[in-house]
Amino acid sequence: MKKLRKAIILSFIMGAAIFAIGNALSSNGFNFKTINEFLINFGLYQLYSFVLGFSNMYFFDFMDTRPWKKNDTIKRIIIGIAGSTIITLIGLFFLRAFTSVALYGASFQDFIANEKFQYYQFGLWITLTIVIIFHFVYFYNKYQQNKIKEQKVIAGTASAKFDALKNQLDPHFLFNSLNVLTSLIEENPENAQKFTTSLSKVYRYVLEQKNKELVSVDEELEFAKTYMSLLKMRFEDSIIFDIPEKASNPESKVVPLSLQLLLENAVKHNTVTPSRPLHIKIYEEGTSLVVENNLQPKQIIKKSSGVGLSNIMQRYDLLTNKKVTINKEANRFAVAIPMLTKQKSIMETREHYNEQDAYYKAKKRVEEIKGFYGNLISYCMVIPFLIFINYRTYWGFQWFWFPLLGWGMGLVFHAFGVFGYGKSWEERKIQEILEKEKSSNHKTWN
Repeated sequence: MKKLRKAIILSFIMGAAIFAIGNALSSNGFNFKTINEFLINFGLYQLYSFVLGFSNMYFFDFMDTRPWKKNDTIKRIIIGIAGSTIITLIGLFFLRAFTSVALYGASFQDFIANEKFQYYQFGLWITLTIVIIFHFVYFYNKYQQNKIKEQKVIAGTASAKFDALKNQLDPHFLFNSLNVLTSLIEENPENAQKFTTSLSKVYRYVLEQKNKELVSVDEELEFAKTYMSLLKMRFEDSIIFDIPEKASNPESKVVPLSLQLLLENAVKHNTVTPSRPLHIKIYEEGTSLVVENNLQPKQIIKKSSGVGLSNIMQRYDLLTNKKVTINKEANRFAVAIPMLTKQKSIMETREHYNEQDAYYKAKKRVEEIKGFYGNLISYCMVIPFLIFINYRTYWGFQWFWFPLLGWGMGLVFHAFGVFGYGKSWEERKIQEILEKEKSSNHKTWN
C-alpha cells in the first residue's frame, strides 16, 4: 500500500511537470479560455502520466524480479529501455485513440487515417528521459547497497574471527595456569595454596577483559605485575622482572592479555633456574610496548599450542595495519606490540592507515569533481548557444527546452552523486552499520 501511494504521488507530480513543459512548448502556451478547458487539459496530462507511468513502473518491477546475472547490467538496461519504448508507444496509441474517439467524437477509422509518428515524439521523449533517469538512480543505489553489504560482510567476518581468537584465551590461560599449579603442588605446597588464591583474582581479570578489543596499557601492566607474582611463587629468584609503574600516555591501549601471553611464552621456551635466571624487562620504545628477555632456549620444548604470539599478531592484524615486531638475537629476544590511541572502527582504521588506498581514493574524488565541473561548464556554454540558434532560426517551436531540461536533470543527478546524496549517503550508511555493530556486539576499538 505504501509503495502504491508513493507511485500515485510520483505519477501526479510527473503529470503536473509534463503539463507545464508541454504547454510551455506549445504555440498557445497557457492561454486557456475557461477553467473547464484548463481542467480538461490538466486531466489529460494526468491520464497520460498515470497510464504510462504505472505501465512502465510495473514493467520495471517485473524486470527487477528476473534472475539477472552479475554481468547482465548492459543487457538489463537495453531490454529495459527497449521494453519501455514499446510499452510507451502502445500506451500512447490507446490513449490517443481514447481521447480522439471518446472526447472529440471522431471515428476510429478517422483516427487511424490521420495518425502520424510526430504525435508520439513528445510523449516518447518525456517517458524515455524519465526511464533513463530511473535506470541511473536504480543502478546507482544498487551499487551503493552492494558496497555497504560488502563492507558489512568484511566487518562481520573480521569481528567473528576476532571473537574466535579471543575465545582461545580463556581455556588457554586456565590450562597453563593449572599446569603451573600442578608443578607447585609437587615443588612447594605452601606456594601452591597462595597461588590458588591469587589465581582466582587473576582469572577474574581474564574473564572481564577478554571480551574487549583493547584495554589501557596501565591496566595491562597492573595485570602483568599480578601474573608475574604468580610466576615468582613457582620460580622464586630464578626469574627477575623489570616493569614500569605506569604508561607515559594514559590513553594508550593494547590488546588484552598480550603481556600475559608474552610472559608465559618467555617462561615456556627458556631455561629458568637459579644458576641461569630469566630476566624479563617491559618498557616503552616509541609507540610500542616491548617485552624483552635474555635468550636461553630449553633443550626440550613441549609441543606448542600455537595460541600465544600468533594470537596476538592475528588480533592486531584485524584491528590495525600496525604490526607486532619480533627481534631475535643471539642472546636476546624481544617482542614489540603497538600501543594504539585513536578510536577507529576496523574498516576505518584500515582505510586511514593504508596510504596507497587513500591516494587512489583522493585521486578518484578529484577526477569526479573535475568531471562534474567539466559537465557544468559545457552545459553553461552549449545551452545558451542552442537557445540562440533556436531563436535565430524558428522561435515558433522552442526545441531548446528538450536539451535544457534533459541535460539539466542529468546535471542535477551528477551533482548529487559527487557532492550530495550519493557520497554522504554512502558514508552515513557505512557509519550507521558500524555503530550498530558497536552497540550490539561491541565491535569497535580504541
